[in-house]
Amino acid sequence: MSEKDILILAIESSCDETAASVVKNGRTILSNVISSQIELHKLYGGVVPEIASRKHIEKINQVIEEALEQAEVTLDDLDAIGVTYGPGLVGALLVGVAEAKAISYAKNLPLVGVHHIEGHVSANYIEHPDLEPPFMCLIVSGGHTHLVIVKDYGEFEILGRTRDDAAGEAFDKVARAIGLGYPGGPKIDKLSKEGNPDAIVFPKAKLENGPYDFSFSGVKSAVLNYINKCKMQGEEFDRADLAASFQKAVVDTLVEKAVKAAKEYHMDKLAIAGGVASNNTLRSAMEKACEREGIRFYHPSPVFCTDNAAMIGVAAYYEYKKGTRHGLDLNAVPNLRLGER
Repeated sequence: MSEKDILILAIESSCDETAASVVKNGRTILSNVISSQIELHKLYGGVVPEIASRKHIEKINQVIEEALEQAEVTLDDLDAIGVTYGPGLVGALLVGVAEAKAISYAKNLPLVGVHHIEGHVSANYIEHPDLEPPFMCLIVSGGHTHLVIVKDYGEFEILGRTRDDAAGEAFDKVARAIGLGYPGGPKIDKLSKEGNPDAIVFPKAKLENGPYDFSFSGVKSAVLNYINKCKMQGEEFDRADLAASFQKAVVDTLVEKAVKAAKEYHMDKLAIAGGVASNNTLRSAMEKACEREGIRFYHPSPVFCTDNAAMIGVAAYYEYKKGTRHGLDLNAVPNLRLGER
């Protein structure tokens, strides 16, 4: 490795994935280890915070050791430690933050706290060396739906956010209602392929005083009402049609708003990020819309859409370069807003 290489060990534990990654110079991923708890939480139909926290404690040292081994580096080779400190489940975040602080203290390494959503946006830099700010980014995950202008690395202007349910949350709730189980997004995406997206017309929320804000509780309620009505009348409904029609209502809203914002703000680059960004229907609809409008479309591979530490390492690198440092008093901030430090 040349003199100027910067190596960052990144830790992510905001929900139910315990992850560690070694990132070189902000764009090269030397390792990306993820221990998922999905099978465990499936039993409960969603993430149980207490169980998630305990599992992180069990797994975190193994995951970090494996990440260092795969990258063929030791703690002595590192330049900094990056860690997600919010938003997320407070108990889960605390495990990662405590671990990062311990390594930072033991090895006298700079500590860089990273905003989880900034991490999702940064996932786009991993496979797209040509992508640099400014660009428009739609972040869609289980807990967040944001439409932002990425003005510079780590600098965002928020145009819109969800007023109620995030897109991923709506997917999970609808999946549960039609008996698909957890996690809902991938299961609805798969089932939708067998259904007719125009079979049922579900409403799209029109928000008067926030053209780029989102609301998905209405479409979720409409689906639940449709199911209840069918049950009360003793009618069967086609699960695949229902899944496809619901997905269409959500995807159409996301694509329309993101493309409209890109045009209004004269952005010729549009990226998507977050767990729902791995949804096939959303990716292809966004690709078509961008092609039509002459906008370059970027998206991370599915492994970098869901929670992982590689994206946190990328974000940490750009924060590190800007001089962001945190002390050993860094704490988990479960409701951390984008743009807050």
